[in-house]
Amino acid sequence: MSDKLIMTVPEVASVSGKAGRALSATDPAPPEMFETVINLKPESQWRPGMTQEKLVAELDRVVRVPGLANAWTMPIKARIDMLSTGIRTAVGIKVFGPELAKINDIGAQIESALGPVAGTRNVFAERVTGGYYLDFKIKRDQIARYNLSVADVEMAIESAIGGANVTTTIEGRERYPVNVRYQRDYRTDIDAIRRMLIATPGGAQIPLEQVAEIGASTGPTVLRTEQAQLLGYVYIDVGDRDLGSYVGDAKAAVAKAVKLPPGYTLEWSGQYEYMQRAGERLHIVIPITLGLVIVLLYLNTRRASKVGIVLLAVPFSLVGAFWLLWLLGYNLSVAVWVGIIALAGVDAETGVVMLLYLDQSYERFKQEGRMRDRHDLQEAIEDGAVKRIRPKMMTVMAILMGLLPIMWSHGAGADVMKRIATPMVGGVITSFLLELLIYPVIYAVWKGWREVRRVQHEAAPVTATARIRTDR
Repeated sequence: MSDKLIMTVPEVASVSGKAGRALSATDPAPPEMFETVINLKPESQWRPGMTQEKLVAELDRVVRVPGLANAWTMPIKARIDMLSTGIRTAVGIKVFGPELAKINDIGAQIESALGPVAGTRNVFAERVTGGYYLDFKIKRDQIARYNLSVADVEMAIESAIGGANVTTTIEGRERYPVNVRYQRDYRTDIDAIRRMLIATPGGAQIPLEQVAEIGASTGPTVLRTEQAQLLGYVYIDVGDRDLGSYVGDAKAAVAKAVKLPPGYTLEWSGQYEYMQRAGERLHIVIPITLGLVIVLLYLNTRRASKVGIVLLAVPFSLVGAFWLLWLLGYNLSVAVWVGIIALAGVDAETGVVMLLYLDQSYERFKQEGRMRDRHDLQEAIEDGAVKRIRPKMMTVMAILMGLLPIMWSHGAGADVMKRIATPMVGGVITSFLLELLIYPVIYAVWKGWREVRRVQHEAAPVTATARIRTDR
C-alpha cells in the first residue's frame, strides 16, 4: 500500500519495497522494518520550484499509514548508520536499563515528549516487549508412559512448525536442502497444533496436547545489549532544522517530561554522535591550523605586525562566507567548517601578496626620496593597491570558475560538496572587495604611525644636542 501511495507523487520513477530482513549477517534490519527504495526522475522533469527537501516533506505527508513511522534517508547511508550505531535515523536515543518492561515505558514517554518539539517529523519508540510466542511445556510424566524422551517431542515440534531438512538435492555443483514442515493452516492454529500426532516407539500415534501444555505468551521481539546492559531504541526523523539546535531543545523536553528511575540512562546517538565526534576533532584541528598559518606567516614576513595585518583578511572573507550560507539556508556542519578552513588558507595567501605589493611600492617611493609626508605615503599605497587589482581579480576568478559548477551540481555527494564550496565562493567575493578597499587604509594607518615614530626618533638627538650647547 505504501508503494502505491509513493507512486502518486509525480517526481517518483519507481518504487521497490522489502519487508523483514535478508538472510545476511550484513543486514541488521529488524523483522518489523519495511524498507522502500525510491528512484526519482531527473530533476529536469520535476515540478517548478520542487526541491529535495520539499519532495521529502510531500512524501512524508502522503505516506501516513496507521501503525507505521517514516524515516527518510539514503539506502547505503542507512546501512552504514545501522551497522555503526544501530540507529537508522538522523537522531536516536538509546535507553539503557536492567528491565525491558521499564525500558519500553521510558521509550513511550520519550516518544510523547518529543512529538511537540519543532523539527520532529517522526518519532518512534521501539516496542521491546511486543512479541508473541507459542510456549510448549512438556509433561515429563506423560512422555515416560509412552517411552518418549524430551528430545523426541522437541524434534517433532521443530519438524512440524519450524521445518527440518530431510535431504539435499544435487544439481551439478549446486546443492539445495529439502525442508519439510506442516502447511500454514496447520501451523497457525493452536487447536490444530494441539491435535498434531507424535509417533511413539510402540507404533501408536498420540496428539501433542497429551504430552505437552501449549499456550501463547508475550515477550521481547529482540534482545539488544550494549555496554553489558539491555537497551531500547527511540528513532527520531528530523526535518527543516539543524541537528545541533534540535538536539538541544529535544534534551530539554526529555529532561522535563521523563524522570528516569535509578539504574536507567539515556544516550543520544545517530548522526548526532558523528557530529559530536567531529566537533571534538575540530576543536583541535582549527586551533592547530590557525597556529600553523600564523607560524608560516611569521617565517615569511619576520614581523608580528605584518602577521596581524595579513590575518585581518580572514574576517573580511568570513563576512561573505556566512552571508552566502545564510542566503542558501545551510547550517553549520563539518563540511562547512572544512570550507571555512580552506578559505582561511586562501585568504592568508592573498593577504600576503597584497602586503607584498604595498611594501614594494612603499620601499620604491622611499628609495626615490619621494616619502616625505603622508601625501606621499598615500600615493605609494594607491600605486601598490592598483597593481594588485589584476592579480587579485585573476585569483578570484580562477577560484570562482572552479567552484561555481559545484554550486549547480546534482547527484551523489553534491550536497556535501556544495557546503564545502559555499564558504569559499562567498568568502573570496567579499575578500576581493574588502581587501582592496580596507586593506590599504589599515596599511596607511600602520605605516603612518611608524613614520611618525621614525621622525620623532630622528629628531630627538638633535634637540638634545641643541640644549647642551645652550647650557654652555
